[in-house]
Amino acid sequence: MKLANLSVAALCLAGLSTCSLGADTLADAFKEGKISGELKAFYWDRDRNPSINSASIFNTGVVLGYTTGSYNGFSLGLTGQANSAPFASSNAKTQFGWDEYGSGAQLSEAYLAYSAGKTTVQVGRMFLNTPLIASISNRMVKEAFEGASIVNTDLPNTTLTAAYVQKFQAQTDGAGNIGKFTTYNNPYGVSPLLEDGAYTLVAVNKSITGLTLTAAYAEDLETNGAMAYAEAAYSIAVNAFTYGLSAQYYYSDKEVTGSKDADLYGLKASLGYGALSGYVAYTTVSKDATVTPGIGWGADLAYTGTIILSSSYPANTDAYAIGLGYAFTPTTTLGASYTITDDDDLAYGKASYVSLTGNYAFDGALKGLSFLVMYDKEYRDLAGAQDKDEFRFSASYKF
Repeated sequence: MKLANLSVAALCLAGLSTCSLGADTLADAFKEGKISGELKAFYWDRDRNPSINSASIFNTGVVLGYTTGSYNGFSLGLTGQANSAPFASSNAKTQFGWDEYGSGAQLSEAYLAYSAGKTTVQVGRMFLNTPLIASISNRMVKEAFEGASIVNTDLPNTTLTAAYVQKFQAQTDGAGNIGKFTTYNNPYGVSPLLEDGAYTLVAVNKSITGLTLTAAYAEDLETNGAMAYAEAAYSIAVNAFTYGLSAQYYYSDKEVTGSKDADLYGLKASLGYGALSGYVAYTTVSKDATVTPGIGWGADLAYTGTIILSSSYPANTDAYAIGLGYAFTPTTTLGASYTITDDDDLAYGKASYVSLTGNYAFDGALKGLSFLVMYDKEYRDLAGAQDKDEFRFSASYKF
């Protein structure tokens, strides 16, 4: 009922603007629809749990999407995902049970959209990408949400977003099946769990050349647990040089963490020349509780997080990162980074990480096909602690 009421209100608000009629008939809207898709093949090798032998897994998957043309401002969007791991060993089923081992198919997007002027409303199942509520996309199965969103760009150089979510589709259900739409299992803190839904408000402003200002707020409606995010990011290019400086802030209140309020502060500086780029970054978390960066695994923006293994959010954690990248072509890149995290032995202790990435996208007759390689290695200082590492190879063809 809440989603229905919010949907009606959002559609009424959007209707205050003039809409583009698009197709002449409903049949024409379906005829003018566009089909898109992606074929995926992933191979991952993981050694990160001392109680489980290292394991590897091979997944194949497909994504099919269809979006109708516009009829009186309305359109329909559908996206289905399927995943299979037929050769998974018993160890692999345990190691990858929460992210890759989940066979089956799911209708992840099924939304009605309405566009009028510079306002777009979506209601139903959808992928979301906001600072505090976001779907992670670099997995075999992309996370999705059930709810409603409204985006407006009437203000100059400003994008305003409001969204409400009441269910969450994870990558898997933890029992060998693809994720289902249900309440949210928060990996960081006590709340939010989406028992009564959550909402977020976001503002992004680019009025000053090179400067992007972002502010976001989210609240779990059952506990009134609040989360906030803010960022100021400045970048400029002078001839072959590029420069960047940014600062970020996270806040989680005690209803979210389950104990006390928590904060994260971050700074990042970047420099590039031609195809070569580099950065240094630092984040620090208050000592009393772990920061919750949001709802969904895609809500993960800390500057010092590594590509796979590290977390910058635990209480009392200071993290430092340095990275280098080289673009042989716009579609062929290599990257390497070194990261240190230290919570002063509050829980995890000190750890260091070496991260490597490589990306290649084909052109010409094979346009749409791309390869991605990632490797992350963790070294812990704690006596007796086991080092961790993970390798990922992903092949994707989009059409």
